[in-house]
Order: sequence, then C-alpha cells, then structure tokens
Amino acid sequence: MTSSPSTVAPTSAIDRFFKITERGSTIGAEIRGGLVTFAAMAYIIALNPLIIGTAQDGTGKFLGGSTDAPNLAMVAAVTALAAGVLSILMGVVANFPMALAAGLGLNAVVAFQVAALPDMTWADAMGIVVLEGLVILVLVLTGFRTAVFRAVPRTLKTAISVGIGLFITLIGLVNAGFVRKAPEGVALELGQFGSLQTWPVLVFVIGLTLAIVLTVRGVRGAMLISIGVATVVAVIVEAVAKLGPAKDNPKGWNLNVPALDGSPVAVPDFGLLGQFSLFGAIGKIGIVAVVLLVFSLLLADFFDTMGTMVAVGSEAKLLDADGNPPKSTQILIVDSVAAAVGGMASASSNTSYVESTTGVAAGARTGLAAVVTGVCFLLSTFLAPVVALIPNEAAAPALVIVGYLMMTQVLDIDWKSPDIAIPAFLTLAIMPFSYSITAGIGVGFIAHVIVKAATGKVRKVHPLMWVASVMFVVYFTLVPLQNLLGL
Repeated sequence: MTSSPSTVAPTSAIDRFFKITERGSTIGAEIRGGLVTFAAMAYIIALNPLIIGTAQDGTGKFLGGSTDAPNLAMVAAVTALAAGVLSILMGVVANFPMALAAGLGLNAVVAFQVAALPDMTWADAMGIVVLEGLVILVLVLTGFRTAVFRAVPRTLKTAISVGIGLFITLIGLVNAGFVRKAPEGVALELGQFGSLQTWPVLVFVIGLTLAIVLTVRGVRGAMLISIGVATVVAVIVEAVAKLGPAKDNPKGWNLNVPALDGSPVAVPDFGLLGQFSLFGAIGKIGIVAVVLLVFSLLLADFFDTMGTMVAVGSEAKLLDADGNPPKSTQILIVDSVAAAVGGMASASSNTSYVESTTGVAAGARTGLAAVVTGVCFLLSTFLAPVVALIPNEAAAPALVIVGYLMMTQVLDIDWKSPDIAIPAFLTLAIMPFSYSITAGIGVGFIAHVIVKAATGKVRKVHPLMWVASVMFVVYFTLVPLQNLLGL
C-alpha cells in the first residue's frame, strides 16, 4: 500500500530532493528516524570486530596481519566507515530509509568457513566477498535480481515482512538477555533459569515499558526517548554495580559496557582498506570451491535484502499494489555495491539492515534518514567510546516494538486458503525458529512451488520462482554437495 502523496509544497531543496513533504514526513522526523536506526545498529561497530577480528585465517594470522593479538580498533574503524558511506549512498541514490552495515551471519561465514580454510589468507577471503558483490551487481544490472523480486507473490512478501518482525523481536529479546538459550532441555528460557535476575535485563524491561507507554500514547520519538533513558539508567547501574561484560560476568552486559574509559574521542586507523586479493583464493582451494563459496554468500545476500526492503517499505507504507518499493533497482544496486565495498574495506560483506524498521517506526520515510544514520556511523569512527555507551539492552526494546508493528500485517494473509496460508506460515515461522531470514524465504519459496504443483496450479507459478526454489534446494544441501565433490 503506497502512502498518499501530500499536496503541501516542498519547503526547501532538501525537501524537494528527498520528497520529504510528498511522502508525508518532515525533516525533523527524518533526523529522528535516522538517529533511532543508528542507535539500533550501533552494536555492529563492536560486534563485527569480535567476529572477524578475533578469528585467525588459514595461515594463523588475524585480520591486519598480526599473529600475536587481534587489532579490534582497526576492524571497528573500517566497519563504521563502510556502514557510513554505504548508508549515505542508499539515501542519496535510492531515497529509501534503509541503512547498511556488515552483515551478521555473513561475517561469521567469512571468518569461520572461508578465511579458516587451509592456506587461505584474510586478503583471499575478502577477495571472495568482493567477487560475490560483483556477481550480484551483474545480476541487478541485467535485471535478473529485480525480476526475481517482482516474481514473488504479494502474499509471500507479506509473510516475509511479518516473519522479519518475529525475527527481530527474537533478536531484541535474546540481545537483552530477556530470553536465553537454556542449558539443557528446552531450546530457550526466560532470563536465567526462568527468572529475570540481572541488572541488564532490568534496564531492558525499563526501556521496553517506557517504549510501550510512549507508543500507545502516540508520543513522537518514542523509540529514541526509550533508548536514551535506558542508556542513562544503564550508565548509572554500571557506575554503581561494576558489572562488566557478560564474557567475564554471567550477569554482566551482553556486548557494550555502558561506561566511558578514557577520552570520548579516538583517531581511527583505516589501514585495512584495500587489503583484498580478488583471485588469490583460486590458487589455494580451486575454482570449484571458490564458486560454491561465492554462491553461498550470494544467495544469502540476494534474498536477505529482498526481505528487508519489503519490511522497511511496508512499515513506511511505500509499497505499490504488488508489494514493490519505489526505486527497487536503485536499492538493489546500492546493496550489491555494498557487498563488494565491504570486502574491499576488509569489513566483510555489507548488506541492508532490518533494524532500519526502527527508524521508520520513529517517522522516517525517505533517504534523508539513511543519510543521517550514515553520518552517525562516520562520526562514530572518531567517537567510538561514546557509541559504546549504548548497550544492547537499551536498544533492544525498539526491536520488540517494531516486531509488534510488523506483525499487524498478518491480517493481509488469507489464512482460510491452505495453498496460500501454508507457504506463508512456513515463511514467517522458519525465520525466527532458524534465526535466518534467508532460510525462511527459501522454505517459503519451495513450499509455494510444491503446493501450487500439488493443486494443479503449476501455470500460476512464475518461472523465476522455480529457478529461485532450485537455487534454495542447492543452498540448503550445500554441505553434502561439497562433501560429495570432496571439497
């Protein structure tokens, strides 16, 4: 459903360029939305270095070339730089309120499955990331990626959006420690041993309660206010209780410790820029293995972004009658370039972030919000200690509220028609249960094709849905295929 265009005349050049008034927004709302998105995404500056910065490549070296200790500051610097530049590019080129940063899940694959292969270097691994980005860019420029996106039925697009809502709700609950992996028995449990017994969880509960109250009362900036208040509470708690990180204290903070240690300003080191070898991996593991690795990264990137852009566009009411956002091709081009740029910057593949929905919920409707988020990332290269004051527990309530907002779309699915409802249900259920957007989309696609074939409606399945489903079958069986080929 597309938002109704405003009849009010633009007030400035910025307004005209980003179509702010036309989309029923204001510059203030865009700035607020951009800040909320950044607050929800800022954790990646600390988390990406912990994933790719602490892993050794096939030669025993850390990212940056050291064999003694990782240089997390260098990884954090390029992580923030790439996210800043690419988010601004998304805002300016596509005029869409969606920010980008190093992809979670993708960075783990690069660190533990690609770089760790025998004789592989970090430069070789980042070269594979660049190749994946270039291939996906070709698929966009030839129209294939856009065509696949448009071939997906509207109902499945709605299910993808709802599934992402459940997925990010689970992310928020897990990041805050409100829900944890149980030591034995059931998969998850409430808090620790079924009890909410830590100060960080209390910070989350305070933030979530405030976010709920402000949201139901229709207060503008509810997300930003709740994040700010929860962060202040977290700083006070840490100053008094000295909890430290969870890796040192089971009752500590999940990731960022809300305490300022030393100067709030740090000069970034961008020495990792350009440290990639485009074809170096071929000589180490062979062309077939490289193709399989590129395919694995590509498929996750390919469909993750599709789901994210639908979720963001739906929340912002920017989708057309077929569930497509404006400037779909430009969005996909920027996202494709982001994958390659992430490899060139040694930050791992960059991709669109579903946390952008938090900014949309706060009022963002245009690319100006993405520009604001990008500027915040660029500033964070110098203000990393200040950014680190925002703990996951303070940002997580925004993800839960957005999950609720995205869940309201579930009414648009015809639940009384099994051939429509079953693929939709599997799509939205698999995402949180498998902790993967790509897996949810893949299972939904395959189920859609099977159900249509079983009910004699094969002709109603778009040919590209068959192609995508076959690709997902290969993706889901990639490890057995690699074993079969002796890779």
